[in-house]
Amino acid sequence: MLNTIPCQHWLNRRLKALVLLLLSSSMAIVVNAANTPSSISSNNPNNQTTDQFLDQHWQRPLPHQGTAPTEFSDLEASLSPQACGSCHVEQLQDWSQSLHSKAMGPGLMGQLVEMSPHSRGDHQACIRCHAPLAEQADLLVDEISNGYTERESSSLAANPLDTTDLHRQGLVCAACHVRNNQRFGPARKDGSKPAANQPLPHDGWSISAAFEDSKFCAACHQFQPDEFSLNGKLLENTYVEWQQSKYADQGISCQSCHMPDRKHQWRGIHDPETVRKGVTIASTLAVDDGSQINAQLTMTNTGTGHRFPTYVTPQVVMMAYQETASGELIDGTQNYFVVARRVPLNLSSEIFDTRLAPGETALLEYQMSRQPAASNLVMKVYVEPDKFYEGFYTSMLQSDQMGRGAPMLQQALNQARDSVFTIYEKRLPL
Repeated sequence: MLNTIPCQHWLNRRLKALVLLLLSSSMAIVVNAANTPSSISSNNPNNQTTDQFLDQHWQRPLPHQGTAPTEFSDLEASLSPQACGSCHVEQLQDWSQSLHSKAMGPGLMGQLVEMSPHSRGDHQACIRCHAPLAEQADLLVDEISNGYTERESSSLAANPLDTTDLHRQGLVCAACHVRNNQRFGPARKDGSKPAANQPLPHDGWSISAAFEDSKFCAACHQFQPDEFSLNGKLLENTYVEWQQSKYADQGISCQSCHMPDRKHQWRGIHDPETVRKGVTIASTLAVDDGSQINAQLTMTNTGTGHRFPTYVTPQVVMMAYQETASGELIDGTQNYFVVARRVPLNLSSEIFDTRLAPGETALLEYQMSRQPAASNLVMKVYVEPDKFYEGFYTSMLQSDQMGRGAPMLQQALNQARDSVFTIYEKRLPL
């Protein structure tokens, strides 16, 4: 999901609420940027611990890459994902379909273009995770100042040296893998590393085990203890939720589920298959004397390594209703249970929190008289991944303060409305 809760600057102006961007806040990092790991491939650059490596790797804001080594070709020096994809074809293909590649989508860009080009600090509240490269920050300022000409993605693929749209491409390869023009990543799948004298593009890469550690993800998926919270709970607490689960004890990392076989897809709440794998759903039915319906619909978090769902943006709806033989819903027979952390648009309070920690079960009990026209009891579970965004974008579009960001927010609203999907539906004959 790398959509965005409205960032701090926007909320201060529009909603009068103080909040940090849900997916753009990270652990505070203060380091010496000059202490860059060596370019020599090793299992542990400069003998750093994982924490030391990540503190340095995720300093915010990220510094500019600087001048590339003179021996680099233009392709080796490029920060474009398409340049990386000239060798890493499968990774580029996976990334291009992921939400990381859409992290600067219309919902976020519609907010950013309304800001002043000089408010780089406000930009960083959003792009520190959605487009964290300093080069992307510069391009965003240019777009806010001078506008933007939409281009076809095919033109980018045709020229891997073109970085004009780098800021709009979201969380690009270089955001995780390039610092000071040096490449970083995990060891090969078999654990091997190149020979010291083996010639490789861009002088190879420095190996760090941090890329396979859940702490790597925490840089953008965990608030600090003193950051924004509601009802005593951090607004974003995914890494800690995982730490408190059995999955952490078993060594099952974030990457195990969200990057299986190292696929750069990061599927989550927007992907029906991933959601279905994370829960177990069952239903039962009993009818007394042919008139009173007693049914249960349960959903258990059996495969999600954090709360389900983890953010305040989605909601999962458990529903039961009676229908006719022709499949028409009989109005007045519906019953619901919502699994979510519900907050108002101004993030001023927590309305309820029914999310499921690993192993927990949600129960919808259905007790109602059978209607004469009823033929089936329908048990259904559907997911609204962007429920909060739908309300937020609607509110913004109804305000009288929108400018050139309005068309983008309308596009984001349409996308949010279209993101709903069903993960369970069963008809029980009455």
